[in-house]
Amino acid sequence: MLRTLFTHILPICCVLALVNLPHAAADESAPIKVLLITGGCCHDYPFQTMSLQKAAKARKLNVDWTIIDQGGDGTDAQIDLYKNADWAKGFDVVIHNECFAKTTDENYIKSITKPHFEGTNAVVIHCAMHTYRDAKIDDWRHMLGVTSRRHEHKSNYPVRNAKPDHPVMKDFPKEWTTPSDELYIIEKVWPNTEVLATSVSEKTGDLHPVIWTNTYGKGRVFGTTYGHSNETFEDNVFLNVVINGMVWAAGK
Repeated sequence: MLRTLFTHILPICCVLALVNLPHAAADESAPIKVLLITGGCCHDYPFQTMSLQKAAKARKLNVDWTIIDQGGDGTDAQIDLYKNADWAKGFDVVIHNECFAKTTDENYIKSITKPHFEGTNAVVIHCAMHTYRDAKIDDWRHMLGVTSRRHEHKSNYPVRNAKPDHPVMKDFPKEWTTPSDELYIIEKVWPNTEVLATSVSEKTGDLHPVIWTNTYGKGRVFGTTYGHSNETFEDNVFLNVVINGMVWAAGK
């Protein structure tokens, strides 16, 4: 095909094509620059961080990781990272795996959502949905793509793949049952959210999104409400979809 193109295209076009090819190859080989923010209550964050790193390596992804674990193990914290207005600069995607439900300062929350609205991509996992839960403003929830304030009991929840043709769901089976995990109750799905998978409440029979994508301003967001237990972070189906979501959000 290249021989045919070079035969029929003017020489100047050939020169331009040859000049552009190395640049494109360099972009494809560049690492995905990931900022993973973690900390807060209720989960084994060091194990979860290690599992995500191992999963990316096992899939032969070139990832440049920056790990921020701040805020202790409580539910109310304002971490030092966000005090820098350029905290998200230079990253392809930010993974939010933090859990600070009682932090409510509006200016602080907006300092986090502003870079995402301006184009910083995100992955949001499990308790990120309940982070800033007590805040009156909706900026964080809008960024997430869903609103949730509570969860049901731990169980093995069946998950239905609602969008098997979506690139995030390409490795996801038609149905999958979680390890022991929590079902988050979704009160609202925001307008730019595309639901990719759902689970049913064992208490009410209601259907809840559990995997989705969202567009927040110029930012791409992938989210899942699962990810409570270490068993979930050892499950290849879960790890596949999170890594696929990370790659998708990063635009890679």
